[in-house]
Amino acid sequence: MIIAVGNDHAGTEYKFEIVKLLEELGHKVINFGTNTNDSMDYPDTIHPTAEAVETGQAEIGIILCGSGNGAQMTANKHQGVRAALCWNNELVELTRQHNNANVLTIPARFVSLQQALGFVKIFLSTEFEGGRHANRVNKIACEC
Repeated sequence: MIIAVGNDHAGTEYKFEIVKLLEELGHKVINFGTNTNDSMDYPDTIHPTAEAVETGQAEIGIILCGSGNGAQMTANKHQGVRAALCWNNELVELTRQHNNANVLTIPARFVSLQQALGFVKIFLSTEFEGGRHANRVNKIACEC
């Protein structure tokens, strides 16, 4: 699988470990994130990550920032993106099963590295249930 990854300065350390995990699992990673801890503007890395998912250059995305809120808001501006901010295992599983989320948002300042790595594994291994959820997901994108 091809996975786009984006982060700001608050998510750099976790991003390195997530990329390492993804590559160990045999996935190809496109890194749109910063590789330093120097302060930067998260939209500069999140928009390209979301665009990669939206256009099919990547199958899914993983984004990180301090609270996760800014990254998620930015990614969800893209019509083909369903970015979910998750801070526990159940949320990760449910957003894949019920919302067919294609971008996992991790709040790096509020979860441990071990939790974040666990979230990635759950996100990758959980399938969309479809059924009654499919109709709802199909109504998410704005037809403006």
